[in-house]
Order: sequence, then structure tokens, then C-alpha cells
Amino acid sequence: MPKATAFTDMEYRICVTARQLETGTTCWVAIGGPPLVALFLARRYYGRDIIYVTEDGSIDPTQEGYKPFLLGMTRTCYKALSWQDTAIVQYHSALGYFDYGVIDTAQVDEYGNINSTFSGGTHERPERRHGGAGGANELVSTCWRTILMANQRKWALPKRVDFITSPGYLDGPGARERAGLPAGTGPYRVVTDMAVFGFDEQTKRMKLLGIAAWTKLEDVLEQMGFEPLIADELLTIEPPDEEELTIMRTEIDPSGFISATRGNWIELEQRDDKWVRIT
Repeated sequence: MPKATAFTDMEYRICVTARQLETGTTCWVAIGGPPLVALFLARRYYGRDIIYVTEDGSIDPTQEGYKPFLLGMTRTCYKALSWQDTAIVQYHSALGYFDYGVIDTAQVDEYGNINSTFSGGTHERPERRHGGAGGANELVSTCWRTILMANQRKWALPKRVDFITSPGYLDGPGARERAGLPAGTGPYRVVTDMAVFGFDEQTKRMKLLGIAAWTKLEDVLEQMGFEPLIADELLTIEPPDEEELTIMRTEIDPSGFISATRGNWIELEQRDDKWVRIT
């Protein structure tokens, strides 16, 4: 399958996130943004059999008629198996019904704690205020595995988040359970525009698993506020397929509102069988 040579870093993040989702699973996904586009791509391009719910309570609606950010509107529950409410979805998650949760986040630290509240300053006088938790706290607290989408920047990957909006592994092994959260749940992957991270089973610290084919390890580490654990063998994460991007751009997000108009463009070329970024 031919590989794409021009795409945005957001399109890349969406494609890599889609690859993480397994067939035969259930997923709670944030509505109207990159996580939902990634889920549609996993179903449409990779053929993954995934039942999903959105934070407004729609259970497995069809992709047809999808429009971004129509939270609570009739199109978001088009041909859904059921249309409940946010509280019902939260109850289902607390009962262990969802294998995956997928959200986009402003900051995530070395223990997978999430900040979507504010950056810099104090809670009362922040340098920047973000959108807040929405349903993220419940999603991250109770889904078995949470996939986090984030920017590969020092401010987005600090050693400690400015504010814990939604809990990761808090301060290490056993902390989630001590806080009353279900055992065996927690952050699973962090997907950025340069790398994919997991979490060490023993220490619960973030662990670098793979880097983009056109990226160097030192470039990834330079854009982090802490030094992660590093896998013995790093995976090479390939660019998106041309067909993959075509489906995203023409069928899933034809307006480009979510995928193509966000972030920076990446242009690649192959030299001696290696991918090189030229812009």
C-alpha cells in the first residue's frame, strides 16, 4: 500500500490512534473531535469491529450524517442502538463495560495524569484556561484502557501537570486503587505527532515504545519535560497509507475541520529507503 508523503501532524496522530484500537472491543470516545475521527477510521479502514458510545449517551450510532461538535443533537445518535444520557454511560463504564476510552488532552505527565483545566499560573489566575473535564474524569477513571492524544511539546508533556483534571496513575503503583478507582484500569497509550508511549507495569511511569519513521530519539526527548523509560527495542511507526488519508478526508471528515485544518503539515521523501522530513 503506497505511503502518504504529505499530511498534517493531527492526521498522523489520528491514524496512529486508530491502529491502537482492537476489533471485538467496546469504546467510550469523546465526541466531535480527533478521538471520534480515529474511531471511525479504525472501523472504516482497518475493519475493526468496535461498539462505541459517546459522552452524550449515544450507543453505537452510524457514521452517516456525522458533523463535528454536535453534542446532544439528533445527528449524533443517527441510527444508534440506543440514546441514553451521560449518567447512564458513566454507570456502564463503572460496571466495566468499556475496554477503551479515547480522549484528546492538553497536558499529560509521566504518570498519565491529565490536565484539561488550565496551564500556568494558578487556578484562580491561570495563564491559559482550557475547556475543562467534560466527561473525561469518568472516562479516564473507569475505562479499562485509556488512549490519550497529545502534542509532542515540553509544555504538553511535563513531569507534573499543572492541575489534575482526570487521574492517571497519580503518583505511582497502587495510587489509583488507594484513591478508590477500579483495579486494573488506567492509561494505556499516549499518541503524539512524534511517538507512541505506554506505561511500565511496575513503576507506572510513561515508557517510550516507538517513534515516527522520520524522527530521531533525541528529537522526541527534547520535546518532553521529563525523561521517560525507553523500550529495549523501539518500534518504527510508519506514515499513513494514501488510502487511509483518502478515506479520512473524503468520507469521515470531508470538511477537514478536525483533521486537516489543525496542526502543522509534514512533508516527507524517501532517501536510501529511509523517510526524511523536508518541511
